[in-house]
Amino acid sequence: MILTVTLNTALDLTYAVPALVPHSSHRVRDVTERPGGKGVNVARVLSALGHDTVVTGFAGGATGAVLRELLGSLPDHPTDALVTVAGNTRRTLAVVDHSSGDTTQLNEPGPHIDAGEWASFLGTFGELLPQAEAVALCGSLPPGVHVGAYAELVRLARSAGVPVLLDTGGEPLRRGIAARPDLVKPNADELAQLTGAREPLRATRDARRRGAHSVVTSLGPDGLLAVTPDGIWRAAPPSAVRGNPTGAGDSAVAGLLSAVAEGLGWQDRLTRAVALSTATVLAPVAGEFDREAYEDLLTRVTVEQHPQPAA
Repeated sequence: MILTVTLNTALDLTYAVPALVPHSSHRVRDVTERPGGKGVNVARVLSALGHDTVVTGFAGGATGAVLRELLGSLPDHPTDALVTVAGNTRRTLAVVDHSSGDTTQLNEPGPHIDAGEWASFLGTFGELLPQAEAVALCGSLPPGVHVGAYAELVRLARSAGVPVLLDTGGEPLRRGIAARPDLVKPNADELAQLTGAREPLRATRDARRRGAHSVVTSLGPDGLLAVTPDGIWRAAPPSAVRGNPTGAGDSAVAGLLSAVAEGLGWQDRLTRAVALSTATVLAPVAGEFDREAYEDLLTRVTVEQHPQPAA
């Protein structure tokens, strides 16, 4: 079983418009509603790949009820182990501009989590860990959850001997990486905020020195950069694609985590991650991927390994 943690789940709404024009009224062409939050998206992709997957985190209120109903109605859906809270689960709104291919994202903050609700979650997390082959800790922290929450969860996973991947940003990333997760997957902006460096290789190496066993940085349409004990790796799709990039990073996490759970090496991990993230850009909403494109990309992703330079 693979466990994904989404402390700040969301009901994802996606609007498609012919063109997004500021200060004007729009006729929405298509509306989709999906269970979301980074770890939920990861779990959905893992389930589609055939992995037994469990989702935990928080869900509450009317929005949380809709999220759980939608999650349970998905084919091959992950197991719902979300902890019920008093507050209302947040919504996120993605507006896809078909004229440019750009997406504008609006994210609500999430419900306030009190001490009792956090304690309930820790109990659930502790019960699930012994059954997990790997665990992903994903996304932002809702109000009320202490900034060192991911560091606490990384330490619990490591104590249980479960490989742990961390995908977050800001101070939660800074605290979490110091707890020595097995893998961290920031994007370029999150990495620059953490290290102060904009050059990707320098920033990725700096992040690894801060405690992570390995760091995989998302370079957007240019693929992934990984700094690992085995050296430096670069993985890229055969060409850039246009579409909705929302959730592409989550699919990369799913690719990495599934390969870790299967005991695969870095070549296969990065190939799968890039193929999934690219195929997700071609899908209409986060948490889904174009399966035909994914199968094709598995044979066309370029992965290069370079030796780790001397310190």
